[in-house]
Order: sequence, then C-alpha cells, then structure tokens
Amino acid sequence: MVEPRGTGMALFTLRAADEVRSAQFGSTEGDLDVEMVAIARAIIRQRTGTFDPSAYRDRYQEALRALIEAKLKGLPIKPREVITPPPVIDLMAALKRSLAQETPATGVMTAKEKRAKAAADRRQRSLFLPVAGGRRRKEEPATEPTIALRPRKKA
Repeated sequence: MVEPRGTGMALFTLRAADEVRSAQFGSTEGDLDVEMVAIARAIIRQRTGTFDPSAYRDRYQEALRALIEAKLKGLPIKPREVITPPPVIDLMAALKRSLAQETPATGVMTAKEKRAKAAADRRQRSLFLPVAGGRRRKEEPATEPTIALRPRKKA
C-alpha cells in the first residue's frame, strides 16, 4: 500500500491474518523461580548506570568529519594503510619441528621403546583354573596325559 506522507510517500506491506503469526515467547503460566528472579535483578542492578555522552568518543564520526573537511578544502586524500594480519602458523608443522629438535634424555625410554616392551601378564594367577591343554612353554615337554572327552549331548 502506498500513502502520501508530507512531501513524500510511505510504503506499507499488508498481510492477511493467516499470514501473521502471534508472538511465541513461551508460557507465562506457572510461578517464576525465585532464585532466577533474584539473579536477574542482581544482574540488572549491576549493569544499570547513567550514560554520559561526553565520555563517549565516536571515532568513526570523527574520521568521517575529517575526510569531509579535507575534501572541502581540496586537500589530497591518502588512503589509510591497511594492516596485514600476521601469517597463520601451521600447528602440525610446528609440533613436528619441535619433536625433531627434542633429543631424548639419557636413561629415559622413548615412546617406541615403551611400546616395544612386552606388557607384563596382569592376570590374577590365583584365579586360574587347572585345565589340561592350552599353551605350553617351549622348555616344558608334553608329559601330562591327555584325557579323552566325551561329546556333549545336544539339548
């Protein structure tokens, strides 16, 4: 919809009732949590203050005024120097370099040596059941008699 307003025109977008949704801010039913209300009040009290416009300095507006005044006086305008950001450091490459420079101290095992060392058998030997067969050590000859087992019946 277009309407004349003063010396200009105003444009409005009209919507049908089914195109407009009602505000959905959550439920207002039920009691508010007293603790949360106290926290909200404390935050509002802490952040509330008076605004002193004389303490505020608008650097953008100052730079714009200086630019306009320079153009009005006919002074040559030089563009501001753009500061290039520092180069991005490749963290993986830096880590590899630092690891290559690092020399292992004497008496300290490297990670490869730790992995190469066989892990100790941490099982509880007292809970092992005596079972014939299985793994045997190379030094032990097989002297135990083997027991013939009957096949189990299927249920």
